[in-house]
Amino acid sequence: MKKHISGLLILLISLLFVQCAKRGTPTGGLLDSIPPAFLRAAPENYSVNFNKKEIRIYFDEYIKLEKPQQQIIISPPMAPKPDITPLGSAQKYIRIRINDTLQENTTYAFNFGNSVVDNNEGNPLPYFKYVFSTGSYIDSLSISGTVSDALLKEANPFISVMLYEVNEDFSDSLVYKDPPRYITNTLDSLKIFELSNLKEGTYQLVAVQDLNSDYKYNPGKEKIAFIDQHINIPSDTTYNLVMFKEELAFKPERPKQEGQQKILIGYRGKVNLDSLKFKPLNTPALDFDYRISKVTGKDSLYLWFKPPLQTDSLWMQVSAPNRIDTLLTRISEMPKDSLRITFEPSGNLDFGKKVFLKSTIPLLKKNDSLIQILNKDSLAVNFSSELIPYENSILLKFDQNESETYRITVLPGALTDFFNSSNDTIRANLKTRAFSDYGNLSLNLQNIRNFPIIVQLTDEKGIIKAEKFSASESNLRFELISPGKYLIRVIYDSNENGKWDTGNYLMKIKPEEIIYFPDLMEIRPNWDINETFILN
Repeated sequence: MKKHISGLLILLISLLFVQCAKRGTPTGGLLDSIPPAFLRAAPENYSVNFNKKEIRIYFDEYIKLEKPQQQIIISPPMAPKPDITPLGSAQKYIRIRINDTLQENTTYAFNFGNSVVDNNEGNPLPYFKYVFSTGSYIDSLSISGTVSDALLKEANPFISVMLYEVNEDFSDSLVYKDPPRYITNTLDSLKIFELSNLKEGTYQLVAVQDLNSDYKYNPGKEKIAFIDQHINIPSDTTYNLVMFKEELAFKPERPKQEGQQKILIGYRGKVNLDSLKFKPLNTPALDFDYRISKVTGKDSLYLWFKPPLQTDSLWMQVSAPNRIDTLLTRISEMPKDSLRITFEPSGNLDFGKKVFLKSTIPLLKKNDSLIQILNKDSLAVNFSSELIPYENSILLKFDQNESETYRITVLPGALTDFFNSSNDTIRANLKTRAFSDYGNLSLNLQNIRNFPIIVQLTDEKGIIKAEKFSASESNLRFELISPGKYLIRVIYDSNENGKWDTGNYLMKIKPEEIIYFPDLMEIRPNWDINETFILN
């Protein structure tokens, strides 16, 4: 009897363990959502008469620093920069080793942004700041504002906002070569800023997209914004800084041979191709002929020349308005470029889109009698053509009808390139869609301050998809728009040149103002949209 009871007891216990095993695996408990807490610092936060070389800031748990180069801002900047740890491994404190000689009677602020996070879940301690003064008191004044972009709807993240003290050593050029007196940044997606712990005085307020974190403005690569008048602190004004990228003067870079009679020349700045002149310095000029073409999507040019050079190097003079450069190119045996012609676009043809014949080599001549366009009924379509300088292309102009097929044939000899080669037979079929595949937008603009204006539809990246110029009309209609989502922007064309113009920092020229419609506009097939845009 005892044996039966013991066996039954063992069976019951075994079943109990099996049931327990089936209840599930441990979850590890609730996730930690509490950020680290500041405990103390040595020297204490907001210390005065500071003269230490090392700071330790203690927290209630293990922490690490996330994106410290972007998030941590030291104001005024220190050079050389301090050593701040931990970078990789976690600790319960931050250690700052100061390598700079500190200025007298100056308030310093270490703004950590959202870089201080706990080691396990990465919960940030938002906008933690450590402050000290080498003098007898902490400066406590502040200013704030917003940052926007002159061209894009949203400004870039991590914009550095800087204050330069206006004194006997001040000049506008300091932004190129010296760090500011005070600095902060806009952090991640926030487009607001606050500069705090400031002393009373007169300052120049600028913002820079400081890509290399050197606390200076590098024109051509970085964007800049400025307030055109010096500001006085204390101030109760909220400032708006509008970022823009300057157009620099043309400057050629070192050239490189890329074909038997083709040289690639990079450049920086704005270029007027009509004004560029090239002159060889070590080959007979009377025998030298050339053409230039723009490299699509790059700040580069191709220099095409003939005849082939019988030398191992080419010295040439490049002349632009207010500038002359001498460039050296090494010349070697390379394959000869061959003429190839393609159509752009290919396949489907959206209404209003231009049709180009694209060439790999600059074109000198065209013969329209050797180009034919037929519709789907094999009837000839009237057209004209235009040679586009510097783009190696021919523009074909013809009326486009809905649900039509256009068969384009380019016969041999229709196009002649710079080296007197001509094309073989090339063909393309382009098809248009029905009007019902597109949408239309009627736009009623209100509160226009002045004319002329430019109204653009762009994609979400700012690429222009449609554009209208208005000298007096406030009701505009965009027809046959491809379905999709669009941004709408209005440009005040203050210099009346039909395009948006950027600013110039030294000349204190602001970029032309752009106002965006607040919502993303969705265009649907076979829809007519009526929208009112109130310009604020």
